[in-house]
Amino acid sequence: AAIGYYLRQAHEGRLSLDEAWEAICGYNAAMLRPSWSEDRLKAETRRLWQRHLERNGPAQPPRQEAPTGPLDCFSLGQLLDDRSALPDDIIAPRVLTPGGLLVLGGAPKVGKSDFLISWLVHMAAGVPFLGFTPPRPLRVFYLQAELQYHYLRERLHQIGLPSAVLVAARDGFVATPRLKLLLDQGGVTRVLEAIRSAFPESPPDIICIDPIRNVFDGGPTGPNGSSAGENDNSAMMFFLKERVEALQAAVNPDAGVILVHHTKKLSKQQVKDDPFLALSGASALRGYYTTGLILHRPDDDSTARRLEIELRNGPALEPKLVDKIGGTWVEIDNRFERLVGQEMGARHDAERDRKRDVILSILLAEAAEGRLYTSTQFREAFENQFGLGSQSTIRDRINVLSTKGYIRFLRDGTEFAHEVVRSRFGYLCVHGMVFGREAQVDPETGEVLSTGKPVVASHYKSPANGLCMELDDPCDWPDPEDDHA
Repeated sequence: AAIGYYLRQAHEGRLSLDEAWEAICGYNAAMLRPSWSEDRLKAETRRLWQRHLERNGPAQPPRQEAPTGPLDCFSLGQLLDDRSALPDDIIAPRVLTPGGLLVLGGAPKVGKSDFLISWLVHMAAGVPFLGFTPPRPLRVFYLQAELQYHYLRERLHQIGLPSAVLVAARDGFVATPRLKLLLDQGGVTRVLEAIRSAFPESPPDIICIDPIRNVFDGGPTGPNGSSAGENDNSAMMFFLKERVEALQAAVNPDAGVILVHHTKKLSKQQVKDDPFLALSGASALRGYYTTGLILHRPDDDSTARRLEIELRNGPALEPKLVDKIGGTWVEIDNRFERLVGQEMGARHDAERDRKRDVILSILLAEAAEGRLYTSTQFREAFENQFGLGSQSTIRDRINVLSTKGYIRFLRDGTEFAHEVVRSRFGYLCVHGMVFGREAQVDPETGEVLSTGKPVVASHYKSPANGLCMELDDPCDWPDPEDDHA
């Protein structure tokens, strides 16, 4: 196997015959016990070489190193004296620069591809996306190897963009359906032909590969017949230099490249301490890119994702909290995000939500049984029941619920065989409350309209000043906007 491996390298022009023979002799001396004699080694090498020529045709000539020019170097004075304008960012601020490499990492199913597609369509339309701004409508080639044609089409139909923006991006965004190829020498040639066919007049500004794992080529196979994977630093550098850089240079040296990569499983604390350690595979990737992005979900019970940003060509950017709402990716203001005690705070939020639901359901159930309560009567009746806690805890919850509009009040209860209250507010009412279970019949048609008599509130607590105010339209009861009460 080792002889065949080195002869294959010589046949492809990667090694000269002398170099291949030297490598074979070295392998024989180091790995075989006992080593083969030189005569036997020569005979076997000649036999395999002749067989290789018969099967694969004439050998390629050994590759010659391309002549290189002198290295560019500049003195401090030259650098300080150069006041020319910097090239425009492909995506500002310094997220993707001309000739730069951006790596977007994330766990499977976190939404990387969906996020990326929305981002690229915005860039093709020349529209800012979550604070990332293109200088103009960009030409984007999206080489993706995961979504089949129909599901890619469905994903694009779901992008929440105005029709005018989609029209602007129609010709500037070009995507491939799911590919089954390696980005080896032949794969680079095929992709290059596809890009030139898609953009015959001007080359693309952005080349995106999603994900690199599906097209990864780690270079020449080893003696065991397999190529090194993405966990090998040498293989990763080969892929970046010989495949990605070669494609970029052939298409447009100033184009920005976006690579999508998976992350490995780390604890929440490890991701929080250094999110970019989560990138799968070789560490060489982190030292190579100009911009790194990690999309992860800090709270498994929330749909919000956190976008970590690492820039090499610009000042640091704060992480972004993003979520997909109504089919559109939006940025959530993380100034109101808890910095400490996040897990405990989430538990307290959930407990408050539970008490809200319990109080509202008790009021509905008690009214159906023919009982109405003022705030004082309610907290005295249900103290330490259903996990509601003490009277003071129940009072605080009722005050919050009435301020936020979950609870309103009825002053005159005579219609329900209750007195007119003299308290500050009145009987507690919730949306959809009915009193009793007696059937309500239409006097004209005899139709049974409902079971129980609707309880319509007459007053509400003003969220502005806390005063009891009369309702202009008692039947108008909008849903409270606040999720936590």
